[in-house]
Amino acid sequence: MSDLPVNQALVLPSAELAWTAVRSSGPGGQNVNKVATKVELRFDFARSSVLGAPVRARLGALARGKLDAEGRLLLTSDETRSQARNLELARERLAALVRAALVPPKPRRKTKPSRASKERRLTGKKHQSEKKQGRRGPDGRSRY
Repeated sequence: MSDLPVNQALVLPSAELAWTAVRSSGPGGQNVNKVATKVELRFDFARSSVLGAPVRARLGALARGKLDAEGRLLLTSDETRSQARNLELARERLAALVRAALVPPKPRRKTKPSRASKERRLTGKKHQSEKKQGRRGPDGRSRY
């Protein structure tokens, strides 16, 4: 297996990637019982030498549901009947996931509600209060 280019500046070394082929489930006739076409691609991003700490943290958050018992990123592909094509699909998914983790999140800017929005909220509350007060009887208790 060769190195995995993520973008022009980043290439994941093949030594950090591990893949195994297993028998696929689902339809496929006799082929599904004989040929191991499903591919499991594992990437130990926590120990990666090419990813920085912030990128590793974002990748861990993005791929929270795709981690195996050892904490490695596990991507599977059994879409095609070709082992080579499934491996290529899994590698493409990994590259896309790492590309997404490379983008730092936009910082949140604190905002205050506008004066008009505050007034609309208070007007709505006042209207609701008047509506409920109109349902009360003369002694202040509910008529219903």
